[in-house]
Amino acid sequence: MFDSVVDFLSNGLVNASWPMLVLCFVVTSQLTIFSVTLYLHRSQAHRGVDFHPLLAHFFRFWAWFTTAMVTKEWVAIHRKHHAKCETAEDPHSPQIYGIRKVLLDGVDLYRQARRDSSITEKYGRGTPNDWLERHVYGRHPELGPTLMLFILFVMFGLWGVVIWAAQMIWIPLMAAGVINGLGHWWGYRNVESDDTSTNLTPWGLIVGGEELHNNHHAFPSSAKFSLRHFEFDIGWMMIRIFSVVRLAKVIRVAPSLDIRDDVHAPDNDTIKALLTHKFQVMTDYFRGVIVPTLREELSQAGASIKDVPRRLRKALSSGGRWLDNDARERLGSWISQRPALATVMEYRARLQLLMEGRNGEAMLEGLKQWCREAEESGNRALQDFAGRIKGYRLAHAT
Repeated sequence: MFDSVVDFLSNGLVNASWPMLVLCFVVTSQLTIFSVTLYLHRSQAHRGVDFHPLLAHFFRFWAWFTTAMVTKEWVAIHRKHHAKCETAEDPHSPQIYGIRKVLLDGVDLYRQARRDSSITEKYGRGTPNDWLERHVYGRHPELGPTLMLFILFVMFGLWGVVIWAAQMIWIPLMAAGVINGLGHWWGYRNVESDDTSTNLTPWGLIVGGEELHNNHHAFPSSAKFSLRHFEFDIGWMMIRIFSVVRLAKVIRVAPSLDIRDDVHAPDNDTIKALLTHKFQVMTDYFRGVIVPTLREELSQAGASIKDVPRRLRKALSSGGRWLDNDARERLGSWISQRPALATVMEYRARLQLLMEGRNGEAMLEGLKQWCREAEESGNRALQDFAGRIKGYRLAHAT
C-alpha cells in the first residue's frame, strides 16, 4: 500500500517520461499564450480578428481553466490601458508605478483593476455574456486552475503540481510583468507612438507575438503585430493557419505606407496617409531629418552622434514629451545652441501640430505651406523629407 502511494505521487497514472513532462508544460503554456494573445487581446479587446464559435469558446475556456481570467475583466482592463496609457489612470504603466512594481508585481496591479467594477462596465462592452460566462467562468474564476491542478496531479503525481505551478507563474510573469513592464521601458521602437511602448525583440515567438508591443500600440486594432520585413509574429502565423481552414476571419491589419514618385504637391491621399501613419511619419522625420542634421552639426564640432547620451536621443525623437519641466528646459537650451537642429525641431513641432488637426482641408493647405517652406529652408535632409512626404499614400498590408 505504501509503495503504491509513493509510486502514484512520483508518477501519477501516466508514469510519464521527462520529455513528456516537458512537452506537457510547453503545450499547455503555449495554448494559454495563444488564448490570451489571439482571443482575449486581438479578437475580444481590439476586434482585429473573429474566430469560429467553437475555437473562440475553446480559447475562452482555456484562459479560464489555466489562468482564472474572466474575458470581460481582461478586455476592460486592457482597453483602459490603451485609453489612458502612461497616465495616472493607466492600470499598469511603469511610468506611473515604476518598472520594479510592474515587472515583479504586475498581477497585483491587475487584481486591483479587476476589483473596480466601473472599469469593467465602461470598457468591457461587447464581450460574451452567455449562461456559461454568467454562471461558471465569471462567477467561479478560481475553479478553472483548481480543476487543472487536480487533473495534472492525477496524471503526473507531484510532477503535475510542478507543471501547474510553472503554468501559474508563466503568464503573470511574461504578460503582466514582462510585456506590461519591459514593453514600456526597454527595447527598440519602430514608431514614435503617443506612449513609451517598445518592441522587446523582432521575433515574437515566446509570448505569442506580444513582444512586438510598440507595433501594437501604433496600430491597436491590427490582427498582425509585425510591421517590418525582418519581424516575425507567431500569433499572426496561427491566425493565417486558422484562416486557411476557415476557423478565423481577419477583420483589420495595419495598412502599409507607400511613397509615390514625382508628386509635386500634397493631396488628399497624402492627408489620409499622414492621419493613419502619424506616428510613423514622426519616426521617419527623426531618422531622416533630425539625426542627419545632428550628425552634421556634431561633426563640425569634432564630435560624433555616439557621444550624445541615449536618453537625449530619445528626447529628441519624442520632442521631449516624456521629460519633466526642468529636463525639458535643459533640452530646449541645448537645442538652441545648435541653430540647424533648432530649425528642424521647430519644423517637427509644426508638422505634429498639423497632424493633430481635425479639418482635412485646412490640414492640406497647412501641409502644402509646410512643404514649401521646408524645401526653401536650405537644409538638405529637410528638403528631401518634404519631397518624400508629398508622395505618401496608403497601401494595404498583406
